[in-house]
Amino acid sequence: MTRVAIVGGGPAGLSAALFVAKNGLDAVVFDTDGTWMHKAHLFNYPGVGSLDGSAFVQTARQQADDFGAERHQGAEVTGVESADDGFVVTADGETHEADYLVLATGANRDLAESLGCAFSDDDTVDVDVSMETSVEDAYATGGMVRAEEWQAVISAGDGAAAALNILSKEKGEHYHDFDTPATAEEVFGGLRDEA
Repeated sequence: MTRVAIVGGGPAGLSAALFVAKNGLDAVVFDTDGTWMHKAHLFNYPGVGSLDGSAFVQTARQQADDFGAERHQGAEVTGVESADDGFVVTADGETHEADYLVLATGANRDLAESLGCAFSDDDTVDVDVSMETSVEDAYATGGMVRAEEWQAVISAGDGAAAALNILSKEKGEHYHDFDTPATAEEVFGGLRDEA
């Protein structure tokens, strides 16, 4: 099965994990729980009236878990490198192989630099519209690619864009993930009120 390693457990990383796992790929998330969301309160996130950032993270984790994402809570990634058929991620002294890599480490760009990703003039990781870096099949998101726009909703969108591009590559055509009430019934066994 195609394996996607996701480094970071904030809005970008958890969004990528959700989209990847929901659509049949193997998502493994390395999360030190250092997300800025623990200091946030959301009033400006569409569909959310008012929500503590930690509660948001817990809900996003649960969503990724519900679709089978493998989360390594508290795991610190100390290295990422390209391999013959993908990437090797080193976390807590263990190595993990993956076909794709999504970096979602906030403004910390050290792993992207060690991987050899190109940087822009403003010291952000250079990505295309799908969030792919100069290293094929490696993606960067959120604060890594933006000098100032560090909103949760933007980061979540970056994670989704990376995941959808990975899914498009794997499925051989432009992939969309649109849900309907019928989808909810099929996936969850009936409509759920999340409000």
